[in-house]
Amino acid sequence: MPIDKILRPLKESSYYTEHLLSLKRSGKTSFTGMVGSSSSALLACLAQDFKNILVVTKNTERAEAIGSEIKLLSGENTFLFPALDTVAGDGLPPSRELVGERLAILEKLADGQKMIVVAPVPALISKTNSKLSAKGGRTLKLEIRVGAPFDLSAFIEKLVALGFRRFDIVGERGEFSVRGGIIDVFPLNFEHPVRIELVGDRIESIRSFDAYCQRSLKKLENISILPAFESPQVSLFSHLSPDTLIVLDEPMDIERVADSPIEIPGNFRRVQLSHFLKPGEEGFFSSVPSYVSQLETIKPSALIVSRHAARLDGATKAAVCEGSLSGGFKFSGLEVIGDKELFSQKTTFFKKKTTLNEGVADELLADLKVGDYVVHENYGIALYQGTATLKIEGIKQEYILLSFARGDKVYVPPSMAGLVEKYSSGSDVTPKLSRLGTKQWSNARGRVKAALKDMTAELLELYSTRQKVAGYAFAPDDIWQEELRATFPFFETPDQIKAIGDTKSDMETSRPMDRLICGDVGYGKTEVALRACAKAVSAGKQVAILVPTTILAEQHYNNFRERFKTSPFIVEMLSRFKSKKEQAKIVKSLAGGAVDIVIGTHRLLSRDIKFRDLGLLVVDEEQRFGVGHKERIKKLKKSVDVLSMSATPIPRTLYLSLSGARDMSVIATPPVDRSPIRTYVLPWNESVIREAILREIDRGGQVYFVHNVVETIEGMANKIRRLVPEATITVGHGQMREKDLEKTMIDFLDRKFDVLVCTSIIESGLDIQNVNTILIDNASRFGLSQLYQIRGRVGRSPVRAYAYLFYHPQIEMTDQALERLKAIQEFTALGSGYKLAMRDLEIRGAGNLLGAQQSGHVMEVGFDLYCELLEEAVREAKGIKESTPREVSVDLKVEAFIPKNYVLDDRQRIALYRRMNLLDSNEALREMRRELKDRFGAIPDKLERLFELLALKVLAIKASVKSIKEEGAYIIIERLSGKKKKLKLLGQDKIKRIAQEIA
Repeated sequence: MPIDKILRPLKESSYYTEHLLSLKRSGKTSFTGMVGSSSSALLACLAQDFKNILVVTKNTERAEAIGSEIKLLSGENTFLFPALDTVAGDGLPPSRELVGERLAILEKLADGQKMIVVAPVPALISKTNSKLSAKGGRTLKLEIRVGAPFDLSAFIEKLVALGFRRFDIVGERGEFSVRGGIIDVFPLNFEHPVRIELVGDRIESIRSFDAYCQRSLKKLENISILPAFESPQVSLFSHLSPDTLIVLDEPMDIERVADSPIEIPGNFRRVQLSHFLKPGEEGFFSSVPSYVSQLETIKPSALIVSRHAARLDGATKAAVCEGSLSGGFKFSGLEVIGDKELFSQKTTFFKKKTTLNEGVADELLADLKVGDYVVHENYGIALYQGTATLKIEGIKQEYILLSFARGDKVYVPPSMAGLVEKYSSGSDVTPKLSRLGTKQWSNARGRVKAALKDMTAELLELYSTRQKVAGYAFAPDDIWQEELRATFPFFETPDQIKAIGDTKSDMETSRPMDRLICGDVGYGKTEVALRACAKAVSAGKQVAILVPTTILAEQHYNNFRERFKTSPFIVEMLSRFKSKKEQAKIVKSLAGGAVDIVIGTHRLLSRDIKFRDLGLLVVDEEQRFGVGHKERIKKLKKSVDVLSMSATPIPRTLYLSLSGARDMSVIATPPVDRSPIRTYVLPWNESVIREAILREIDRGGQVYFVHNVVETIEGMANKIRRLVPEATITVGHGQMREKDLEKTMIDFLDRKFDVLVCTSIIESGLDIQNVNTILIDNASRFGLSQLYQIRGRVGRSPVRAYAYLFYHPQIEMTDQALERLKAIQEFTALGSGYKLAMRDLEIRGAGNLLGAQQSGHVMEVGFDLYCELLEEAVREAKGIKESTPREVSVDLKVEAFIPKNYVLDDRQRIALYRRMNLLDSNEALREMRRELKDRFGAIPDKLERLFELLALKVLAIKASVKSIKEEGAYIIIERLSGKKKKLKLLGQDKIKRIAQEIA
């Protein structure tokens, strides 16, 4: 391994051996004159001489860097002991995820594992639980294994005593559920929850499962469940073995953050690492010069550690290995060179999160409560009245009860639950209940369907025309594209990977691409565009990126320039921030081909703009351009590949409906490293405001302070200045002159200010990854979706984000406002926050994609039915004649349902009915059976019968049968053609007999 070139000479140096001898003799020593990542190299050496090491750093950012570098250099187990995310005075508990990480490290220490723990000062200061095995044999953890005897009642009592909360379904850490002989628990120290299955009073199996889809992942032999809370009892030092080595990384910084020297109890051996030399000392380490654009001057004896190892291999005679260092250093004639010296790149260190989804998938829980408006596809708008079990003609059955106008009721059997959807329209208008026995509903459906027919025909004609035009077929990825992928500082989500793959596939075909990428801000659309741009410029083509605002152009320009820094491609920007002289030069360079990528506002659509060879047009938020600009965009679109981006989040149902009509990619999963925003709702508290701002500044971040009254915003800014004199503060609001506002936002983007005191103008603003704390004054005056949008301005990076929603107790609050604040705090997980806003934000966004007229149709029939009718219209326009599971009904007098003692929770049972009714293949039925057995245990008889009905429905879809209905002694079978057949049953198994008839 080339990396060994660092540790071996360092360990053998007199510098290291003398310090080690001093450490072992006196119990302490100081390494001074640290340069770049030399501290981590020394720690990697110490890890070979000491079993356990605790490294104390000034902050989390430094802890992440050191931990990552030690692991790279030594391969030793390195763990970050995180700081708690609480603020004094807020009275709220820390996140269970962080507590779990801390407790998991304490458990490893208790087990005597060899490890290096890196702890930032705030983590060290906050006390933690006493040792897991307390005196007198009392244990603070539960240990269970397969085959062991099991007392369910005692286990539940212990879980509750350990702070776990009981729910119908487990979605987050600290929760558990019991369903007969199946217990689900999500320990804080686990990445995934676990499922314990009993047979009698013994444990039959233990399996981890995915909280999002509730499916099992892998079998486990034994588990230990730690407490679901952390008590401030003892310091981390109490958990360390006496032979642990304590290392203080830059003591001056640590003292400054801690406000006093760190008191280390006991007789632990201690090491100090400092950049500063003592008087009379000579530095052992020295800095490395810059090698930007000077690779050929690097000596063969040097060692390069770079994220771009693949490209550098062969480009220099020096040894190259894959990795990241904060900075290079030199000692004993060996130069260690990092990306900082090679490309002037700052390295970002962060830990990879393995849990992609938090919370439970919305399809597993019906979002219905008694009194909600629903839509029955055949009968119209009704009120949901819960479930009812009826016995009709000796047949017991569970039904979904709906009430319509004039008190009319409809009992929907489980086999037809797919026809019922929650009504939502993105409007505050209360819908009218439909009247049964009239044409009111069928007329409304007819109007919407006719409008959709026209829209889909137009869409399909537009896209089929483009299919016939010859375009440029780009070559497969080359080294520059691989290089760009390697510099992405995050981990791609599955949605991102698919969107990138689909985009590249489109570009590699000979027809012009026209793909739309949809997704919430911060979900990674820009990265898809960036990869597409790399493919275009690698082929010698030019790229134009069109954005609606100057600020957004500046942000994209900085991002693209940074990412393409190590490539030979030239990135420029055209906007008001460029002088006329600069603009003229860029325009000339574009025409001559000297600029590869140009980013700009509508200035790019001016008639003087000419390209030597434009190959790709990227349009960000096209709906925000005027009519004239859109016409110019249309002309550009005719001959080049086009990638459009929209920050309108799209529900999966709309995506599936639209994707048949045009090329779309939806990025709905949050980034892998994204954490839920810690949300606090609390009365106005100036000490909390001060501490929250200072904590964000201390970790190198910035803050939004939202005060939505322009008349008093300057006064509020002055109040914040008095509260936090250490912070630099600026003000931004919509009544400022446009140029002044733009300058303010750009200065804030460039980190010239710590805090931006602003109105709700940030609601649909920049994606600034460095802003990870937001404070909202008078939060009760905002709507729920607006609060979601404003809160979503933070939490766009691997750093945990915080949102403080303040209310003023002296100001009277309405019941609705109180409910909004409760909801925004409850829905903090990424998935649930997305669900919270979907019914308003996404439907409102559908108007952007489909047009204002279509939004009216959404209001008339409800969003979900609108999507179904859209899908139907697309199929008809394409000439596809086949039934969908929704359109086929099977209504037989059979006791076929999910017993309540099998699935206790009504929301889960209705969600299952709906999912089961939308299955369209035998394989999907088998998969559903496997899921139910996994989640709830052996399939009961009544449910087996329901599966038989569903299998009959799948057969009916394939046989073009529209409906199967039992009337008296006959079965009426109606085909899509309208042809009907009566079938008389004489004591036969009706399901089997019907299957034989239609097969």
